[in-house]
Amino acid sequence: MAAITMQNLVKKYDDGFPAVNDVSIDVADGEFLILVGPSGCGKSTLLRMVVGLEDITSGELLINSERVNDKAPRDRNLSMVFQNYALYPHLTVYENIAFPLRLSKGEFSKEEIDRKVRAASDTLDLDEHLERKPANLSGGQRQRVAMGRAIVRDADAFLFDEPLSNLDAKLRGQMRTEIAQLQRRMGITSIYVTHDQTEAMTLGDRVAVLKKGVLQQIASPRELYEQPANLFVAGFIGAPSMNFLPARIEGNVFKTPIGDIEVPERVQRKVSGKNDIVLLGLRPEHFEDSKFVDEAKVPHGTTFEAEFTHTEWLGNQQYGYIQFEQDQAVKHKLDELAKDLDADEMPSQVVVSLDASSRIRGGTAANIWLDARRMHVFDPETGENLTRDEEAGAELTREATEERKSEIERARQKADQESNGAGDRSDSGGRHRAAGAAGQGGSTSA
Repeated sequence: MAAITMQNLVKKYDDGFPAVNDVSIDVADGEFLILVGPSGCGKSTLLRMVVGLEDITSGELLINSERVNDKAPRDRNLSMVFQNYALYPHLTVYENIAFPLRLSKGEFSKEEIDRKVRAASDTLDLDEHLERKPANLSGGQRQRVAMGRAIVRDADAFLFDEPLSNLDAKLRGQMRTEIAQLQRRMGITSIYVTHDQTEAMTLGDRVAVLKKGVLQQIASPRELYEQPANLFVAGFIGAPSMNFLPARIEGNVFKTPIGDIEVPERVQRKVSGKNDIVLLGLRPEHFEDSKFVDEAKVPHGTTFEAEFTHTEWLGNQQYGYIQFEQDQAVKHKLDELAKDLDADEMPSQVVVSLDASSRIRGGTAANIWLDARRMHVFDPETGENLTRDEEAGAELTREATEERKSEIERARQKADQESNGAGDRSDSGGRHRAAGAAGQGGSTSA
């Protein structure tokens, strides 16, 4: 396993454009790091710089404290799993997995190759497919073959370049689970590139959010969600996305297009002296049909009336939509944000989460409660989150780090127990077989 250190990495192409611009990240030994962002943000380029498929314009790349900028890919002892699987169609599953071992001519005996291939096959549930060709496998099975080829190399780290993007939604969910369990069980350092924020939030110990080659924030998924550093991170992380609502400050009230919202005391201190207009960041779950709010929670929020254009009932949850007229003073910033997020425009609507049994429907007005304790306030010019609590966010990431260490330890202990149990069963089976053979021999000689 390995610790990977990126120090001020820069990648410039011939036109001088920095596809990766001064990125510094420390990946701990055994950590699962996700690189996420919209198309063209530089995440795949950064991954290719780590593995050695892209030259580093400036900066330092260290693997286990050793500088590897000038090392060839094969000398970095990293395994990469590609988006298109990169399998050889004329080779069986067995031979595809064994291929990197056979490349190291003479380094591994036939018995060692067989042992490594079958161990990887067993880990990935591929035993019954070893003699099949890739064309006869499903997308998920091909992906597992590609992962098996990475496992047998005994690499210091796994690198994944959008490995699930070719799979359908159901299979992606299944493979996410398998990759997460495999990484925990092996405890191997992994860097995973994706544009899918759901993958990022469910897989990563920490997530690095990139925009136009620049690192915006790196933290645990929960810190990114609850304490985003800026508008871009807040808008990218979360589904449905965070609502951004223009608000003008008048005393201790935010005047918004959907109603007046009382400014919480903690927010008053953060926005004092700021411009008279800000952007409120409100996630859908910060809202609720007032009929379903516990009385104890009511004083911690604001209740206002709003008219819904339509609702979406999804069985276990429901979303309501409220249209509003955009404030021209912030429209340019929201248009810029939409472009950064690969969207055509930022819709002038608020998405609210409703209890599944709420009877609010489109075309009706209803009282909605907003949990003001959880709102974010952004500077519309800089995009900075004015209400971010850095200490609380750092604590969330520290907790996630400790949980990761404990989870890896539990996974290793379970694997050891299963391995020992298998060995005991094998020894027991051997003893029983030997006893049976002895019994048969005795009866024959008699």
